[in-house]
Parts: sequence; C-alpha cells; structure tokens
Amino acid sequence: MHRGAETTRFGHDGAGDSTQTFGHDSDLSFVPFAGELTATERDAIAALPSGSALLLVRSGPTAGARYLLDTDVTTAGRHPEADIFLDDVTVSRRHAEITRRRTSFEIVDQRSLNGTYVNGERVDRAELSNGAEVRIGKFRLNFFISPADRQAAAPQNGSGQSGSGLGA
Repeated sequence: MHRGAETTRFGHDGAGDSTQTFGHDSDLSFVPFAGELTATERDAIAALPSGSALLLVRSGPTAGARYLLDTDVTTAGRHPEADIFLDDVTVSRRHAEITRRRTSFEIVDQRSLNGTYVNGERVDRAELSNGAEVRIGKFRLNFFISPADRQAAAPQNGSGQSGSGLGA
C-alpha cells in the first residue's frame, strides 16, 4: 500500500487485471481542438472515404498515432485484442466501443473505472462530432469524420464551409 498524501485505488476489470484510478492531481481539463493539424494529418482526413472517420492521439503514451474507424464496431481499451490498444493502467481492458451508424459515430463507455469523456464531459454514450476530444485514461484523441459526410450533414454558414473551420 502506498503511504503518503494520497492512496492509489485500483479497480478490477476482469482476468485478475486492475486499472488504476486517476489521482487528485490528474489533468482532466478539456482543451478545445484549435485546428493545429500537420499536413500529413490534413491529407489523411481529406482522403477518408464516406462512412469512415479518424481518431488522432494528441497526448498519451502513443501521441501521434492514428486510428481508422471504418467498421460498425471498434473497441478501445487495454486488452491486447482491442481494435484501439491503449496500453496504460488508467485505461480499462474493455474501456469503450465506437459504433458506426451509416455516416455517424457514437462512443459508448463499457463501465470503465475512469470513465470516457467527450469534450470534457464524462459520458455513458455520446455522438461524436467533427473535431471532438475523446479522453480515455491518459489518452486525448481527436475525432474527425470523412469530409464528404461532414459536408453532407453540417449546416452551411455564409462562407460555404461547415462551422468547424476544418474544411476539406
């Protein structure tokens, strides 16, 4: 047992494995996406076919990684068989699922210990919008939908671009 100002709690999420909870000093603040994409990231997003999306890891042990969402169900967690493997003790083995319905995507928390956050709010489930920040354990990821789907679904402002400022 850790002795000191804070005791670390562990939760068990199957197979004798444990997930560490965030401490009081953990940074869970929401940082809105400000559009700082690299040329490679912009090209990857622009090339997304209809019905797909991309998750970009902004911070965490695998910062810079990209995950293509092109199936009806994508699993995220610390389990080695997860589609999105996030190897950190703050992530549950089966942390969340991202489901696709035609051209929209929803994230569903799988009763994880530390929760799933979308744009700074803890959620059980939430529809993902273009540029949304997803927080799973120490990982901050941004969600980007195919430009074809974004333009078809988003209301147009006077400039002819979707309101996100992330035109194709």
